[in-house]
Amino acid sequence: MSIIEHVVLFKVKGDTEQEKVNAMLNNLNGLVSLDPVLHLTAGPVHRIKSPILNFTHMLHSRYKSKEDLNTYSAHPEHQRVVKENVIPICDDIMAVDWVADNDPTPLSPAPGSAFKVTFLKLKESVSNEMQGGILGEIKGVKEGISGIQQMTCGENFSPARAKGFSLASVAVFGGVGEMEAAVGNEEYVNLQKQKVRDNVDGVIVVDYVVPASSP
Repeated sequence: MSIIEHVVLFKVKGDTEQEKVNAMLNNLNGLVSLDPVLHLTAGPVHRIKSPILNFTHMLHSRYKSKEDLNTYSAHPEHQRVVKENVIPICDDIMAVDWVADNDPTPLSPAPGSAFKVTFLKLKESVSNEMQGGILGEIKGVKEGISGIQQMTCGENFSPARAKGFSLASVAVFGGVGEMEAAVGNEEYVNLQKQKVRDNVDGVIVVDYVVPASSP
């Protein structure tokens, strides 16, 4: 089974009432009950590193296939939540989808688990061969960093809302402490490695903690 990773970043307007933010998150988390969804969590961003984009909330979900993701996206309940609870209070939305390079287990990380999501925007001159090499460098991170419980990476297949970011990865840790320890290791995401750094035009790194109230 090739798991589909789906990550959406939201930038909630600064003057939004907390009640409306809570309604957005409650309704997004409620979508976990839809048939195609294997896992879904939505909540506030713990930390973001990006010089140009400042997102406030994140959704992460998983599916058995691209078809199941499409079914979820087209579902009337999903459409309703986006129209009624998301769009009215968000200044910006970004989404990235990729086929996991392995089958992550468990599919639904426990509450309190910490995610580190990384998006890379490659320079236009990067060839397919170079891109494959960069993905290989990212895959090597898991072997070099202790504390990573699961990690997937891949090429984005939904460019319309990805703002030009084409490679993505998610690493899951038992908690914030384990994630912070990994951040202290300069090998993380291998951005120090020349092969990656020389071919990247932009990087977004988002830290996220699965809320205790996540279904």
